[in-house]
Amino acid sequence: MKTIGNILWVIFGGAILSLLWAIAGLLCFISIIGIPVGIQCMKFAGLILWPFGRAIEFSGGVGSFLLNFIWIILFGWELASAAFVIGLIWCITIVGIPFGLQFIKFAQLAIMPFGAKIVKA
Repeated sequence: MKTIGNILWVIFGGAILSLLWAIAGLLCFISIIGIPVGIQCMKFAGLILWPFGRAIEFSGGVGSFLLNFIWIILFGWELASAAFVIGLIWCITIVGIPFGLQFIKFAQLAIMPFGAKIVKA
């Protein structure tokens, strides 16, 4: 069932959101200071491309808070608003609610990507 969900996810919007995360990661790779941020973006682009069967655990400290604050100013609010709007559109239909909830989960991830870990569900 996870495989079918993932294939449908890629077709119905997951590829677009994953592409946005990959573009943000490539933009971060431009500077040497942004390379760790770009690596984190690429990890999450892979998660967003194939999300079912995996979950996100949030933790972190002062360093994660500071990086998340800078991230929100640069890229986070754009990615979060895109994911949230797409998620709301999917939640209009009963069949689309699981996809909408995934998009809303990724909107939260776009606000706080640092200190988040990918784990198997």
